[in-house]
Amino acid sequence: MNLKQLSLKLGLSQTTVSRALNGYPEVNEATRLRVERAAAQYQYRPSTRAKGLATGKALAIGHVIPISTRHEMVNPVFGDFIAGAGETYARNGYEMILSISDDAQEEQVYRGLKARRAVDGVVVHGPRIDDSRIRLLHEIGLPFVVHGRSSGVDLPYAWLDMNNRHAFQRATDFLLDLGHRRIGLVNGMEFMDFAHRRRDGYAMALLARGIPVDPAIMQSHEMTEVYGYQATRDMLAQDNPPTAFLYSSLVSAIGARRAVEEAGLVMGRDVSIITHDDDLSYLKNGGDIPIFTATRSSVRVAGAKVADMLLAAIADPDLPPQHILLEAELMVGRSTGPAPRKD
Repeated sequence: MNLKQLSLKLGLSQTTVSRALNGYPEVNEATRLRVERAAAQYQYRPSTRAKGLATGKALAIGHVIPISTRHEMVNPVFGDFIAGAGETYARNGYEMILSISDDAQEEQVYRGLKARRAVDGVVVHGPRIDDSRIRLLHEIGLPFVVHGRSSGVDLPYAWLDMNNRHAFQRATDFLLDLGHRRIGLVNGMEFMDFAHRRRDGYAMALLARGIPVDPAIMQSHEMTEVYGYQATRDMLAQDNPPTAFLYSSLVSAIGARRAVEEAGLVMGRDVSIITHDDDLSYLKNGGDIPIFTATRSSVRVAGAKVADMLLAAIADPDLPPQHILLEAELMVGRSTGPAPRKD
């Protein structure tokens, strides 16, 4: 059924029916309820385009995905984040627009979305230290929420982040309590803000116990299985190898497990591993007992919360920027144990 047919059944103008369904205050309550009941009865769903024309909104949210350089945003985590956000958009009558861009063209993409009124707001992914996108979005007046935070930016902005520094400080303390003193860090690329904060948490825990930070057992790169394998293999080949490792991604930790087994070692006995686990729907960290001891924070839940924050900011432009800091759980699995005794 279309708008014209519904209007004829109700004996009302198309304008009145449209305004009733879109919550315009000049439509009285009795008429609004009558229209809503009829729309439900006849399973009428207004088109997003028509609704947007009536409300003056695009009813779409933008996600700009830069791909010219490899960085931490391009990984399996993105799918779960989008799933969580997409469910929230759909529930609120919004669509999602994904724009693929070279890094050098990002500014033009954001400006184009604003100029064409193609979206009502955007989500900023993979924030870097002193991220210039935050200043740009302030300048052009496009509502946004950052998934993460950006150290060095002094402008007010809405963000949701996992407490990366505390999560890795806590994970390092856990390994130190097990007697480990040589703890390797296999991190994401450290111009990304989350990876920078994770390194800080790791270093803070070591220094608090009087253990110097050793760059020889710290690596940062794209968080892939191959990187996890190679970084672990290389560190285990050192004269004084780590007895434990921290990983910024479950995918990298899977590669680490391969390196440990190839070295003839047993994970959890000879080498301990803690990873960050985004609780991915399609890449689970074991069953009731996790394979890897992990700091866990659901990226799908984060996606839903970011979407809620952005829709609230769009609905009320005077709303002060919201800040949500999520704490990760430390889930003890089969990959950690006491530091091996030296003969």
